Amino acid sequence: MSPALLFCILIAYFALLLGVAWATGRGANNDSFFIGNKSSNWMLVAFGMVGTTLSGATFISVPGAVGADGFGYAQILIGYVIGYIAVVYLLLPLYYRLRLTSIYHYLDVRLGRRAYQSGAGFFILSRLFGATARLYLVVAVLQTIILDSLGVPFWLTTFVILGMILLYTVQGGVKTIVWTDTLQTTCMLAGLFACVAFMLGQLDLTIPEALRQMQDRGLARVFTHDPDSPGYWLKQIVAGVFIVLTMTGMDQEMMQKTISVKTLQDSQKNLLSLTAVLVVVLCAFLFLGGLLYLYAPSAGVTATGDKIFPAVVMGHLPAAVQIIFLVALISALFPSADGAITALTSTFCIDILGIKRRIDLTERQRVRLRRHVHLAFAALFLAMVLVFKWVDNPSMIVVILKLASYTYGPLLGLFAFGMMTTRTLHDRLVPVVTIGAPIVCALLEYNQHALLGSYRLGLELLIVNGALVFAGLFAISRRAEPSALTEPKLN
Repeated sequence: MSPALLFCILIAYFALLLGVAWATGRGANNDSFFIGNKSSNWMLVAFGMVGTTLSGATFISVPGAVGADGFGYAQILIGYVIGYIAVVYLLLPLYYRLRLTSIYHYLDVRLGRRAYQSGAGFFILSRLFGATARLYLVVAVLQTIILDSLGVPFWLTTFVILGMILLYTVQGGVKTIVWTDTLQTTCMLAGLFACVAFMLGQLDLTIPEALRQMQDRGLARVFTHDPDSPGYWLKQIVAGVFIVLTMTGMDQEMMQKTISVKTLQDSQKNLLSLTAVLVVVLCAFLFLGGLLYLYAPSAGVTATGDKIFPAVVMGHLPAAVQIIFLVALISALFPSADGAITALTSTFCIDILGIKRRIDLTERQRVRLRRHVHLAFAALFLAMVLVFKWVDNPSMIVVILKLASYTYGPLLGLFAFGMMTTRTLHDRLVPVVTIGAPIVCALLEYNQHALLGSYRLGLELLIVNGALVFAGLFAISRRAEPSALTEPKLN
């Protein structure tokens, strides 16, 4: 299919997003931007969060990883389910009881200002690295299938896409994103299931027949039983639990949408519904990956990993499927980037700049400040995507989860300490602990051959990181009554 036609489809899709943004962003203020005026419909939030949770990395990397790991990602998925249940019944009631706009304000209430700023700072690092890695992956695919042939450089592609995101998020923020994410999730899931159906037709297989062939070729293997392997089933399940606790329950982007729902009960229904949909969708991605690896040898496709899905679709399937793939891919791109830039803007304005506490600022000045921060984060995204372009790792899902182990570990330790103890901290030493723990983890991972023998660290590094932060906080704390939780300060 002509790259020019594919480019026109991209522009038309963006025009549709702008139309949604115009309709939902009229009359928006800072409360609309930060928490959607606490009036978001829980069903829309739940469905839209599917797209944010999955992102372009899932769309490309999960099917691509089947060639090397089989259905091993399902081990992490089991942990995800347990983790979402924990978020629903442990964290959401806390956030609603304290009526938070930024979830990191809990750390201020419970542990002090330095803990609060440390938590917000690590979230900013987490989302900056994770969201730009996801954005890079999808931009790289768009560059390969469309824009290289048109002579458009990679940096310009990234610049234009970020400009598009700024245009439709700068006014409405969360109020707009709840609706655009719903649209984008619909397109992404339609593309996923259409590709599955078409691949089954191309291979002339039913679902049970396809699964049998995948089993025969070792593509349907789920559990790894070697305790020394990073993919050992118990490690993966436990890691999945803590990935959700941190990357959803302690992540401002995900919780910003969730707590924009009016009541706790509706917010809980939102996350439980999200969990059920995610199980079905991630299983479909794994099944699609198996189909791609069944089809590739007969089509002469030698690509693996992140490259196999676009290679099969754009090189061997009809134009209609290529259009479906492109729309689904774009739909996977925007939710991971628009929500991240909005959440980072919210966190920096509320938690770092204290915009809600600044009585010296008028409402107009607050809006102007928020827009400047929004623009600055877009510029940071551009720089980080170019860094990932330089790194060019063949499996970005592995990079994203590895980065999460380092940046979300301190958040895990801070929240766990606040919720599991009643001790008070020597506040000024908190940054030393939260920065020191990831450094110790890096040294441990680098020297694991000498220190751990045949044992290989995997995603459990996130838990080790959190445990080190917890231990460090305990060492700089003293016994106290839990009065901070009974009389919370409010934003």
